[in-house]
Amino acid sequence: MTKIDATLKAEFEQAVAQSKTLDQRPDNASLLKLYALYKQASEGDVSGERPGALDFVAAAKWNAREELRGTSAAEAMRRYIRLVEDLRS
Repeated sequence: MTKIDATLKAEFEQAVAQSKTLDQRPDNASLLKLYALYKQASEGDVSGERPGALDFVAAAKWNAREELRGTSAAEAMRRYIRLVEDLRS
């Protein structure tokens, strides 16, 4: 993993805090994107086996993370920040 710019990391952490104080709860698709981008930025690519089809929530989260496979932490942070900005406006 490459070193993340301190400014970007600070902006990301601020966006994470702002995501918890949005005026309205985001729709499920946006929540899933926030989750996947946060995990990609903080943990990297998803690992392990995909949960079974009967565990809908876990499978949806796994699929959302799988779609981001190979995305750098910095890019995931930038996309997370933009998404929170969009949700705030």
